[in-house]
Amino acid sequence: MRRRSISIATTVAVLLGSAALTATTAGTAMADSAKTLPVASVGDLVVDGVHRRVYVSDPSGGKLVVTDYTGAVKATLTGLPGVTGLALAPDSGQVYAAVKGADRIVSVETATYTQTASYPLDGADAPADLEAVDGRIWFGYAGGLGSLDVSGAEPVVRLDQDGTALGAAPMLAADPAAPGVLAAGGGGRLAVFDVSADGAALRVAGSLDSSVKQLDLTPDGTQVLASWDGTGSGYGLPAYSTTDLTEVRSYPIDAYPNAVRIAPDGTIAGGSYSWYEPDVHIHRAGDPKPTREYDFPAGSAGSGPDTLVDGALAWAPDTSRVFAVSQDDYGTYSLRALTDPTRELPKLTVSAPAKADRAKKLTVTGKLSSKTRPAAGTALTVTRTDVESPKGKALPSVKTKADGTFSFTDTPPAGGKVTYKVSYAGDATHAPASGSDAVTVSRKSPSLTLNNNGKLYAYGKDVTFTAHLGSTYKNRTVSLYADPFGTDKGKKLLKTAKVNSKGNLSATVDMTRDTTVTAVFAGDARYAAKTVKSVAYAHAKVSTSVSKHYKTGKIGSTTYYWFHKNTDPVFTTTMNYYQGRHQRFQLQVYYDGTWYDSGSEYFALGSNGKSAVSLEAPGESGIRARMRSSYVNGSSGDTVNSTTHGAWKYMTFTK
Repeated sequence: MRRRSISIATTVAVLLGSAALTATTAGTAMADSAKTLPVASVGDLVVDGVHRRVYVSDPSGGKLVVTDYTGAVKATLTGLPGVTGLALAPDSGQVYAAVKGADRIVSVETATYTQTASYPLDGADAPADLEAVDGRIWFGYAGGLGSLDVSGAEPVVRLDQDGTALGAAPMLAADPAAPGVLAAGGGGRLAVFDVSADGAALRVAGSLDSSVKQLDLTPDGTQVLASWDGTGSGYGLPAYSTTDLTEVRSYPIDAYPNAVRIAPDGTIAGGSYSWYEPDVHIHRAGDPKPTREYDFPAGSAGSGPDTLVDGALAWAPDTSRVFAVSQDDYGTYSLRALTDPTRELPKLTVSAPAKADRAKKLTVTGKLSSKTRPAAGTALTVTRTDVESPKGKALPSVKTKADGTFSFTDTPPAGGKVTYKVSYAGDATHAPASGSDAVTVSRKSPSLTLNNNGKLYAYGKDVTFTAHLGSTYKNRTVSLYADPFGTDKGKKLLKTAKVNSKGNLSATVDMTRDTTVTAVFAGDARYAAKTVKSVAYAHAKVSTSVSKHYKTGKIGSTTYYWFHKNTDPVFTTTMNYYQGRHQRFQLQVYYDGTWYDSGSEYFALGSNGKSAVSLEAPGESGIRARMRSSYVNGSSGDTVNSTTHGAWKYMTFTK
C-alpha cells in the first residue's frame, strides 16, 4: 500500500479464404542419413557388406573407426600412426590397413574388430594405397609398387614390382570380379599390370595428369577410371582402356572431380569438390548423363555446405547405398549414407482445379517424368483425403500414357479442402515418387450466433453466453472459448459439446475483465467452418475506506465524515489489481450550493490492489469536500476493464 499526499488546491487534468496447393515429390525407399565422425582426417574408407560395417581411416589421429551403416561408431582402433589405405579381404574376414607412419600393414578381424597381425614392410617407405588381388595385398609406397602375400606359413613382402613404369607412391585400382588386373597411377604415370602370376607383369603404361585424386577399375577389367580436373578431357571421369590406355569415354562433372568408385554392377559414383554444385554423381556404365546426384547440406550451424573429402567414396556391395565422407567449414567430418543410388528420381506432378462444387465431377491431371520415362501403362495409385476420410480413401488406379501424362475424374462427396495424392511405386531403375494437389470444394455457410456482444457487466458477475447453431449436415458440435483482455491470461476452452435440440450451447464466464468469447463450428462435409465472436465488458472493482475522522453524521440526506480542521484525512482505495494499474483520485469542493473540481491525480496501486492517499487539511472550519477513486480505461495504465467510478466520499471540517 502506498501513501501519497494531494492538496485540495491542486488541479490536475486527466484525459484518455483458401487456395489450392500443388505439390511435386520425388522420393526414395530409404532416407539419406549423416552422422558426425570422431576423426581429425580421412585417409580411406571401405565397406564390409557381410557385417554391414564401414571402416574409416584417420591418418592424423592414428586410428581406425568402425561404424554401422547409420554411422554409429562400433569400435575404434588406435596406435596406428598415419593409417591410410584400406582393403577388404575377398571373404570379408579381414580388413587390411596401411600404417604409413610405421611402414607396415595391419590386419583387423571384422567379426571382433581386433587387430590380428602386423606385417612390417622393410624397405617400403610410407605405404599408402591398398588393393587385395588374388590372395595378395598390393600397396603403393614412396618407392613404387609392392605386394604382401599372407597365404603361406610366413608372410612374403616383395618391393619394386612396377619396374620403371611409375615414379612415385601410386594410387591403386582393382576389382574382385577382374582377377589378375591391377591399375596403378602416380608421378604423372598410369600403368596396368597383370598380377595373376607371381609378381607384376606390365601390360601398358602412359601419362596421367597429376591432378587425378583416385582411380578405379570396372568389374570386367577393361577400363580404368580417373577423377580428373586437369586439361585434356576437362572436368570429369575419363575412362581408359586397360589394353592401350586410350580414352574410350568420359563422364563429365561441372566441378572439381575428386573421387571415383565403381559398384559391382558397373554403376559409377563420381565425387567432386564443390560448394554450389552436386557433390556425388551417379552414372550408369556408358551413360555420360547422371542417373541422379546428391548435394550435401551444411553439417554444422553457421557453416556453408559440406564438401566431399578427396577419395572418400565407397559402395555397399549390394549397391543399396553409396557412403561418402564430407567436411564442413569447421573441420567436422560426417559419414553420409546416400540411398537408392542406382535408381532415378522421377517427378510426379498433380494438378487439380483450384475450386470445385461439391457432388459435381472434376478432372485431375498430371505427369510422371524421369531421365528414362517409365513405360506407358504404368499404374499409379490415387488417394482422396477430405473431412470425411481424413486418413485417405483409395480411388481407382490410373495408368500413364506414352508421354507420361495421366488424368482421372472424381465427384467429391465432401466439401472443404480435398487432396488428391497420386503415387508411383517405382521399379528396378526408378525410385518411388508421389505428388498431390488440394482443391477447395464448396460448402454451405452455416448460421452461428453468439449473444451478449457489447454488453457491460458488474465486476465478478457470472454471465451465460449462448451459441446458436443452425442447420448442418452431420456435425453438431460447437466449442466455446473465453479470452480475457490482458497479456497475462490466454485463451481458454470453456466447453466443447453437441448443441441441444434447439441448437444451443451455453457456458458461464466470471466477468472480472473485458472478455472476448468465441464460438467455433469446425464444419462438416457439406457446411463450412464458422467462427463468431462476442466482446463483453466488465467494470473494475473499486472501493474506498476513510480514516482519521472523529465521527460520521448527515448533512441533509448525505452522510459525511467529520474531521478537525487541522487533521489530514486518509483515503484507502482497493481495486482489482493489474500490473501497472493506477487509480484516479478526484477531489471536489462545495461552494455556494455547487460542487467544483479541485483537482485529480493518478496514484499507483500496490500489488495487493491498495492505494492510500493523505489529503492535506484546509486549516479552517466550514469547508465541505468530496472525493472518489476511479479506474479509467487506458489512463489508469491498462485496458483490461471498462471505466468504473467509485462512490463519492463526503467530508466536512470543523474546529
